[in-house]
Amino acid sequence: MNSKRVVFLLLAVIVAGATAFLARAWLQNERAAMLAQAGLHRPGPTAPTLQILVVRNAIHTGQIVKPDDLRWQSWPQGSLAPTYLVEGKRPQSDFVGAVARGPMAAGEPITEGKLVLAGTRGFMAAVLQPGTRAVSVPVTATSAVSGFIYAGDRVDVLLTHVLNGPQGQHSATETILRNARVIAMDQKLDFSPGDKPDVAKTATLELTPKQSEIVTLAVKMGDLSLALRSLQDNDDGRDSAAADNAPAEAGDSYTRDAQVSRLIGVTPNTPEAPRSIFVLRGGVRSKLDVDGKSADDADAKQAEGKSADAKPLARATPFTRTIQSVPQ
Repeated sequence: MNSKRVVFLLLAVIVAGATAFLARAWLQNERAAMLAQAGLHRPGPTAPTLQILVVRNAIHTGQIVKPDDLRWQSWPQGSLAPTYLVEGKRPQSDFVGAVARGPMAAGEPITEGKLVLAGTRGFMAAVLQPGTRAVSVPVTATSAVSGFIYAGDRVDVLLTHVLNGPQGQHSATETILRNARVIAMDQKLDFSPGDKPDVAKTATLELTPKQSEIVTLAVKMGDLSLALRSLQDNDDGRDSAAADNAPAEAGDSYTRDAQVSRLIGVTPNTPEAPRSIFVLRGGVRSKLDVDGKSADDADAKQAEGKSADAKPLARATPFTRTIQSVPQ
């Protein structure tokens, strides 16, 4: 074989290999650029993570933390602060029922310094909104909705008492407060999902100073009942934080016993009051109904029979007295 042909073949092989190598590198670069533009990348080695406690929904100052407000989230171990609550060291239930010292955004890690735990000193004062008071009222299984009222719920306060009036005693129920915030049932300020309803003996409400006086006096006047309000009653356009901080309002309705039973105030077998009058014309007396109709035929005949024997009424006789003059 000619030496020139051998050299030419070797050069051709070298050029073809270099072209293939360059083409492969170019294709790889183009593919990487397309993946980067699409926001995709190859998974690299993952850093170790831990589960920490974070806020599921935004929490405002003074809000009582419920189980739905918390969740566990993966967090890089390298950026883990020592104040974060790591899963396995403390259960999530320890922080249910706590009160937020300040506002927290969704996804923000929770620390003990941001919460006032239930049972600690100053907890009740942290629950109360500025300018409000905590007032406890006695409740029963019936008046507390069979134990289905928990801390953080909103209720109406109803008073049932007896009224004394000219027509005797009557019972009435009136709504003395609306949309009052419950901050504790007995000494429990939290609940866990799956717990059975616990019938409390006292309910602690968040009220203004004037409303505190009203409720305290109402306890002496009659029996108090709590009516649980729906979470969907916030239909006035306020956000959830404003709705949770809204103060209680004065009641605007009442019901008397006569509105419940139509029999109250009606005496059975009571004859109807007479609806007729007697008219005297000279010495004759005649009977007429109140509506202007004349009496029945029997009464009319009886009146005619007696009119012949009726004596005329005595007339008044003028009295005259003569006084003699005394000569001067």
